[in-house]
Amino acid sequence: MITYTFLAIITAFSVYCFMNPAATQKYLFYPYAIKRENEHYRFLTHAFIHGDYIHLLFNFLALYSFGHDLETRIFPVLYDSHKLGSVVYLFLFTGGIYAASFTEYIRNKDNPSYSSLGASGAISAVMFVWILLNPTGVVALFFIPMPGWLVGILLLGVSFYLIQRKRKGTYSDGISHEAHFWGAIFGIAVIAVTKTWVLKAFYLQVISAFQ
Repeated sequence: MITYTFLAIITAFSVYCFMNPAATQKYLFYPYAIKRENEHYRFLTHAFIHGDYIHLLFNFLALYSFGHDLETRIFPVLYDSHKLGSVVYLFLFTGGIYAASFTEYIRNKDNPSYSSLGASGAISAVMFVWILLNPTGVVALFFIPMPGWLVGILLLGVSFYLIQRKRKGTYSDGISHEAHFWGAIFGIAVIAVTKTWVLKAFYLQVISAFQ
């Protein structure tokens, strides 16, 4: 239910902003305005709008695929309660939004040319928790089926590499790789703190896949 609610809000709000460019400018993540105009709502609202329909579609499919499974099948068992599982899932999603934004706020609060939008941070948090709990599960990365643990390593590694290149000024693609990276780190931290055995179980499952 939580996943469907987020999907509905994200879709409706994104489509509304597609038709109202001024609304996009009002709600996207803009650290410069957050600092100077105290528009702190942008920390949250930017996650519910997207750059175009392709951006929206990819995030919609990712959240549905990983989020729905976490919410309805995995978390109720992992936390021995539908209610507690829902609370953790809600915290994971919303916390991922803020975690993905915080470092970029610090770096760009005095940069009037920086802005971003999209739910990538939250979805990255959800996706990496799913991978930690299903390391040998199959994930299609660019339509190529791979084990979850490999997808996780590739995404974290590539995101970190591109972040470093962007900061050196040698690369730019308009994608917030920082959101992907820090959203993932937040998701890993949440599951590591609430279920301390998961990281060891992840390691053992990956090792056993090679035996």
